[in-house]
Amino acid sequence: MSNDKLEKLVELSREFGREDRGWAILGEGNTSVMGDADSFYVKASGSCLGLANRSDFTEVNISQALEFVAKPSMTDAEVQDALEAIKVDPNAKRPSVETFVHAVCLSIGDCNWVGHGHPESVLSILCSQSGAKPYLEHIFPDAIVVCGRNFAVVPYVDPGFKLAHGVRDALLEFKGKYGKAPKIIFLENHGPFILGQSDIDVINTMQMLDKWSKVILANQLFGGSNYLAKAESDRIENRLDEAYRRKRLLEQER
Repeated sequence: MSNDKLEKLVELSREFGREDRGWAILGEGNTSVMGDADSFYVKASGSCLGLANRSDFTEVNISQALEFVAKPSMTDAEVQDALEAIKVDPNAKRPSVETFVHAVCLSIGDCNWVGHGHPESVLSILCSQSGAKPYLEHIFPDAIVVCGRNFAVVPYVDPGFKLAHGVRDALLEFKGKYGKAPKIIFLENHGPFILGQSDIDVINTMQMLDKWSKVILANQLFGGSNYLAKAESDRIENRLDEAYRRKRLLEQER
């Protein structure tokens, strides 16, 4: 992998872990980027995103990771052994427990970058009785432009290996229905996975999702959200000028 990609992954991770954002604290969250060959870099287990440096990312073999995901089940001990086995460098730190989820996203999620956080605003909704339902309709255009029109949802499942199965099934179902992968996978009682084409794409999407979530929460003080009609949301998703604006956002440097 180029040094430039790894450096951008470090910068992305620090942005995710900024205390003022409230997206991830302590060892929460993880990020990854597809490499130049059959591998990707992912945050090491227990590392803090806000303090991340190059040594906090471990290169893993994606084909080997997917071979483990293909197994119907593994014990906790087998999962730990598998995380060690897929490391390209045996002396590197153990990769995140969510490494198998990242492998799934990078292989069938039509993306090259992945960011997973536990934003306070998003968790306030995903951990409620409503779960991901408030996100299944839209309330303002920019959320559609940046975050996408539709999303995959995974009910709570044990993090790590079992979650990788849940995400795999949700992605395949979504792609079968819409012909493409979503930009966001909502894990109920857990947090969002952002699937991006670049580091900027991941940050932009999480920023807009955070704003969207705060607006949903504030709406509860005034009778609840006033959702856009389905036809209006579809219109925003397919407008040519919005497609151009979406493209320009991805070209901007941070």
